[in-house]
Parts: sequence; structure tokens; C-alpha cells
Amino acid sequence: MDLLALADFNLVARHGGVGRAARTTGRPKATLSRRVAELEASLGLRLFERGGRVLKLTQEGRALHERTAALLTELDETAAAIASGGGVPRGLLRISAPLLFSQTAMGRLAAEFAVKFPDIRLEVTTEDRPVDMVEEGYDLVIRVNPDPDETLVGRAFLRDRLVVVADPKLARPRNGSAAPAVVRGAAAGPQVWAMTDAKGRSTVVADPILSLSSLIMVRDAVRAGVGVARLPVSLVGPDLAAGHLAHWGDVEGPEIALWALYPSRRLLSARVSAFLDHLKSAFPTGEPEELAAFLAA
Repeated sequence: MDLLALADFNLVARHGGVGRAARTTGRPKATLSRRVAELEASLGLRLFERGGRVLKLTQEGRALHERTAALLTELDETAAAIASGGGVPRGLLRISAPLLFSQTAMGRLAAEFAVKFPDIRLEVTTEDRPVDMVEEGYDLVIRVNPDPDETLVGRAFLRDRLVVVADPKLARPRNGSAAPAVVRGAAAGPQVWAMTDAKGRSTVVADPILSLSSLIMVRDAVRAGVGVARLPVSLVGPDLAAGHLAHWGDVEGPEIALWALYPSRRLLSARVSAFLDHLKSAFPTGEPEELAAFLAA
């Protein structure tokens, strides 16, 4: 198989068309089109559905792209490392991270990483949706409690838990009365929140009076004394320690875990390995209190 034709095929696949690939890389459109056609002829397969402004991969084309894009990247990185006379990580590292982690921690993490590895150009985007790493060209994604994915491997680097908190002046309701609540996202009426504390298991009826789109907004509203909320320990730890918020209990439910995920392949990019080590250095134990301390520092 012609590696140059395979590389040009992946270039066109990644950019979604010959024209876009040519404009981005400065390569002639005619050369890219010819190389893709030659590859299709040598394989006896149609790799793109042609028509319209955007080329779409066929089933065979998608399979070839998914299996060869990472391998070609590794070849390029290996050649660059040999040419530079060492294994110093360099090049572009694209990361997708969830909104809350990006807003609270990623700016400082990225800055510290940039100082450690000046030859790496780090690009971080904020996405709560599950991105397609291969199609969208990400090297690593950070996700909260991700669904199993056979094409990805990774590790949990942080754990968190939800707690029910309120302004200390807000009285805890008795006899089944509802407490005013602040929630993230749309609310469909009163909710029963199960929680545990030093005295055991209890519940509170939460009547949403505010629905906000981010947990930072929820925290700020609770700080203002408007109601009770369920929030991560990492986000309210300093407020609890200082007595600015009262802890009503720990929310019952599954553990919250932040995972760093990357394509399942034998040879891991030096850039990805460097960032994984950076996360481990920042959060050696991965406990919620560790993230809270990092955010408060």
C-alpha cells in the first residue's frame, strides 16, 4: 500500500473534503484527488461518497481511517523524535474537557503544562457532549462517568461526591415540609433527595425555585442564601470549611469519576503520556478534597 496515498486519504477524511484539506495544508487539490483515487483503485474499494460540498466516508473508508490515522501519527512522531535526537514531547495536543472542570481547573493545569513542555502546543476545548476522537481529531478527552467504549482506554484520575448544602441561616425543614432549592437544568416540580450524615440516612423535599445552567451559578445562588442544592465537594469544600455553607448530608448515589480517555493503541503519544503524568502529579490521590484544595489555591 502506498503510504503517501494513505496519508493523503487520511488528510482528506480528517478535513471532510479535498478543498478543505488543500486550503488547510497548502497542498494542490489535484494531487490530493489523484492520490485518493489511486488508493481506491489499488484497494478496489470506494472510500468516499461523492456529491455535495462535503465528502462522506463510506463504511470501508471509515474503517480504514479509524485504523490507520493513529498509526500514521505515530510514524510521524517517531520520525520527528529521531530527527530531533531525543524523546522530548513536541507538536499539537488537542484535548476536550467538560465545562465545569474546564472553568475551575483546566486554565491553571494548562498553564503549568505549557511551562513544563514548551515544545507542545496545547489546545483545549470545552465539550459536555461525547466527542468522536478520531473524526474530530482529539488526542485525549476528559469525561465524567463515561460510558464504556471499546475504541478507547483510559484511567480515572479524580473522584468527587455530591453533598447537599445551604446557607447556614436557612432552617432545615421538618415534618415533610419542602425546602427552596436551586437545581441545574430544568426542574419538573418538587424532588425527594436522599442523603446520609453522621446520624444516618435522611431525606429532604427540595422545591426548585431556581433552575440554572451551570453548577458554578448554582453554587453562587446558594451562597446568596436563596435555597439548598446538591453540589460537588470539590466546588464547595472551602465554603464548608469556612462555615459559609452548611452541610446537610452526602447525596446517595454512584461515585462521580473524571476519566482521561485516549485511543486504544499500543504506542501512546509522548504528548498524551506527558499530560497524563501531569494530571497524576496535580492529583496524586484523586480524592475530592484534593481537587477542592487545588481550586482554592
